[in-house]
Amino acid sequence: VQLQASGGGLVQAGGSLRLSCAVSGSAVSIMTMSWYRQAPGKQREFIARIIDGGSTTYADSVKGRFTISRDDAKNTAYLQMNSLKPEDTAVYYCNANLWASGSYFQNFRGQGTQVTVSS
Repeated sequence: VQLQASGGGLVQAGGSLRLSCAVSGSAVSIMTMSWYRQAPGKQREFIARIIDGGSTTYADSVKGRFTISRDDAKNTAYLQMNSLKPEDTAVYYCNANLWASGSYFQNFRGQGTQVTVSS
């Protein structure tokens, strides 16, 4: 099983980006998908989570600006980021609890995608 984050880039403050997190493998069933970020010199920060059934949770720092969603048919989760601020600059990681090929994977994380917001 693999988890691939994409969609990062350079954007001006006030702009938008949409990140994707795709899970590939056999017999995949995603329970929970989360997004985290880590800026240089800072600890990893929880951003958003979506559970099986669609309930969502957000960090206060992004509430009202970011939206997490999922497409189970594509085994993909998304993070729509609007009204971006320079302080949103970080490497963004997705993290999943999922079943694949009959095995349970907890806190499975792929490589991150860089988001840079210029002022």
